[in-house]
Amino acid sequence: MPILRPLSAALALLSLALPAQADASFDACLDRLQAPARAAGVSPDTYARLTRDLAPDMSVIEKLDYQPEFRLPIWDYLAGLVDEERVAEGKLLLERHAATLRQVQQRFGVDPATVVAVWGVESNFGQSFGKYPLLQALGTLSCHGRRQAFFQKEFFSALRILQAGHVAPDKLVGSWAGAFGHTQFMPTTFERLAVDFDGDGRRDLIDNTADALASTANFLDKAGWQSGQPWGFEVKLPAGFSLSGEGRRTKRPLSEWAARGLRRADGSVLPAGAGPAGLLAPAGPNGPAFLVFRNFDAIYSYNAAESYGLAIAHLSDRLRGGGPFVTPWPTDDPGLSRAERRELQGLLILRGHDIGEVDGMLGERSRVAIRAEQQRLGHEATGRGGQKLLQALKAGR
Repeated sequence: MPILRPLSAALALLSLALPAQADASFDACLDRLQAPARAAGVSPDTYARLTRDLAPDMSVIEKLDYQPEFRLPIWDYLAGLVDEERVAEGKLLLERHAATLRQVQQRFGVDPATVVAVWGVESNFGQSFGKYPLLQALGTLSCHGRRQAFFQKEFFSALRILQAGHVAPDKLVGSWAGAFGHTQFMPTTFERLAVDFDGDGRRDLIDNTADALASTANFLDKAGWQSGQPWGFEVKLPAGFSLSGEGRRTKRPLSEWAARGLRRADGSVLPAGAGPAGLLAPAGPNGPAFLVFRNFDAIYSYNAAESYGLAIAHLSDRLRGGGPFVTPWPTDDPGLSRAERRELQGLLILRGHDIGEVDGMLGERSRVAIRAEQQRLGHEATGRGGQKLLQALKAGR
C-alpha cells in the first residue's frame, strides 16, 4: 500500500504536466508560424492579436482519422441525412427563399433543389454550424498531428478572412476541421469562391443566407456543373451483371449501358441524349445502383466521398418530389432516421441508461448503452443502432 501513494502522486503530476507540455509546444509552434503567416498575407498585428490567447484543443487530433462517410454503412449514413424531416423542411425553405434561389440559378446555372440539398446536408439548413472556434481548431491542427502543412494554409486563410472583416472573430465557429457557415466552406474555399451576393461589401456565409446559397452555386458551377442536366438516376442491373472495372470515373455512353441490359429503376429504357455516365453501386450488385453524370462529379468535389455525393443528389431529388430508392439496401437491419434515433435514445433512457441529451446523434454514450441492450437481448453487441434494436426495445417498452 505505501507504494501506491507515490505512484498516484506521480500520475497526478504527469496529468498536470502533459497539458502544460502541449501548451508550451503549441506556443512554440505559433511563434514559428509567424513568418510564414506574414508571407501568406497576414499582418503581424493581425497575427499577434488573434493568436495571443489561443490554446490547443487536442480533441480535434482524435477526429483526424474518423469520417462517417467512410465508416458508417451507407444505409445508416443516408438514413440520417435524407429523412422525411429534412425533406419537409427543405421544401419549406425552397418556397421561403424562392426569389433568391431564382436569381442564384440565373447567375450560376445551378437549380434551387441542388443548392438547398447542399445546405441541408452541410448544416441542417443553418441549424448546425459546428461548435469549434476555427482559429483554435486550425491552430491545433497546424501544430499537431498529420497534415500540418494542409491545415496551416487553412489557418492562415482564416486569419486573412478575419483581417478583411468578412466575419467577426467570435462568429468564426465551425467544424473541427475548419469548415464554417451555412454550407460549410473551408477558409481557402471561401477565399476562392465565396460571393457577396447582396452587395453589402462582405462575403458572409454565417449571417447572410443569400451569400451562402450563391457561394454554394458558384462552387458547383466552377466544379463543372452543367445547367439543365441531371446528376444521374437509379437503374436496375440485369441478373449476373459484373461490376468489375466500373465506377463513377468510368463513363460510357448510355447506348452502351442499354446494350448491356441496364434499365431505369422503374423498368423503362434509358433516356437518349444525356452524356456519358459512370455506374455507381455503393452496396454491390444487390443494392441500389445509379448511372451518374458530370453533375454528380461536381457534387462529389464538395466533399470527396461518394456516399456524401449520393446524399446530396438523393435529397435534391426528394425536394423535387421524387421518392425513396426503388431497390432496398442489402441489409436485414436498415438504418434509422433522425426521429427514430431520438426515439431510440428515449427508450435507452427509459431503461436507465445515462446517454446525455436526446439529440438524434448516436455518440459514444449512446453506443455504450446500445451495446448493453444488445447483449441483454442476445443480439451481436456492435454498438450500432438499427431497426432491429429499435423495434425490440419498442416491443419491450
